[in-house]
Amino acid sequence: MEKNTLFDKIWDAHVVKSVPAGPDVFFIDKHFIHEVTSPVAFLNLEKRGIGVKYPHRTIATPDHNVPTVDQDQTIKDKLSRMQVEKLRENCAKYGIELHDLGSAHHGIVHVIGPELGVTQPGMTIVCGDSHTSTHGAFGAIAFGIGTSEVEMVLATQCIMQSKAKKMRISVEVILGKGVTSKDIILYIISKISAAGATGYFVEYAGSAIRALSMEARMTICNMSIEMGARGGIIAPDETTYAYIKGRPFAPKDAEWEIKLAEWKKLFTDPDAKFDVEININAADIQPMVTYGTNPGMGLAVTGKVPTLESITDPTEQQNFEKALKYMGLTPGQSLLGMPVQNVFIGSCTNSRIEDFRLVASIIKGKQKDPNVKTLIVPGSQAVAKQIIAEGLDKIFAAAGVEIRQAGCSACLGMNEDKIPAGEYCISTSNRNFEGRQGAGARTMLVSPLTAAAALLTGKISDIRTMLN
Repeated sequence: MEKNTLFDKIWDAHVVKSVPAGPDVFFIDKHFIHEVTSPVAFLNLEKRGIGVKYPHRTIATPDHNVPTVDQDQTIKDKLSRMQVEKLRENCAKYGIELHDLGSAHHGIVHVIGPELGVTQPGMTIVCGDSHTSTHGAFGAIAFGIGTSEVEMVLATQCIMQSKAKKMRISVEVILGKGVTSKDIILYIISKISAAGATGYFVEYAGSAIRALSMEARMTICNMSIEMGARGGIIAPDETTYAYIKGRPFAPKDAEWEIKLAEWKKLFTDPDAKFDVEININAADIQPMVTYGTNPGMGLAVTGKVPTLESITDPTEQQNFEKALKYMGLTPGQSLLGMPVQNVFIGSCTNSRIEDFRLVASIIKGKQKDPNVKTLIVPGSQAVAKQIIAEGLDKIFAAAGVEIRQAGCSACLGMNEDKIPAGEYCISTSNRNFEGRQGAGARTMLVSPLTAAAALLTGKISDIRTMLN
């Protein structure tokens, strides 16, 4: 009997038709849309006189271009305002569920899907956003698509897609003090590079992964794309089922028992073959920080920027020199103690309630550094409400930190929350490309714990020195 990976099982169950020597016609269970990549897709449908095949399989929310203050007022930027208005018009026209600004379930698309219980094991999920890989934490095949593919899914509920190669990354042993799931994925990317998983779908396994909460698993799958992977996936287990149960869109009563029985079959068979296997000892992972202009340029917070001599490839040497020039750093430099001007805690990577609990646990009873500007942005309205319900807002306020309204915020320079040129930002987001957080902004990716440390000290700090 053939041994299959988790990825194989889900993929093969969704192939409508295989094209000889070509891609598969691949069925999509759930389609998330937002205001940036959907307007042109809807426009093309209208031009062709085509409707939306299964409106109930698509869920919409505005998140990229929205402000994180005064969301009840008219959006100032003309393009952003137009995109949000078009999303509203298109959802109304085609009967698509919209979680709009000000609604109870508004938020970042990859935050609201799981918290609503829309994201479930065994599903295929797409969105016009690369970090759709987040949903793979539930044992789903989830990946980003382009605008033309958004149109294709709206029209047919299918997509033309070639099956990816398979990689398994196993992380074993217990994580050390102050090390989080964000550090795990930054460590992995630093080891295999920002292109090391190109062409692969990555399954994360091992005792360290199984010990993680769902929110922590989402962080890891979210950043799979940052090493070139098509997506990331983690087999569902009791942690998964407990997270989903009782959520608004989760199966109920008898249907729950039926679905649960199906989900428990979603695992990689023993002896199933992967194209690549990577094994990592969790004990080797320290709190991480990036120093360059892609997520693969990362090191332990106590480490030093590599030297030019340590890089053998001439092209990589050029990229390295260019990155350091942009970041204002020098080879061999220690990052520990380096002053920073901004801290951003948010994005679809780290804006869930557990992230804010971590930060609150560090800053409680303390004051933020007066020279640090902060952007603290929950991933959804539900998270914002939970912050208040748990009293975390009072901890943040006492520390001198304002919590904003839900949205992508400073993850990307598409809204008002930009980092000034030349300034450093300690960020819990997922990308540190040139200009990602605004023209000339210098981004350093970290975990929520390391971000909290910088918020208090005004510099890059080792969170382990602040823990009991």
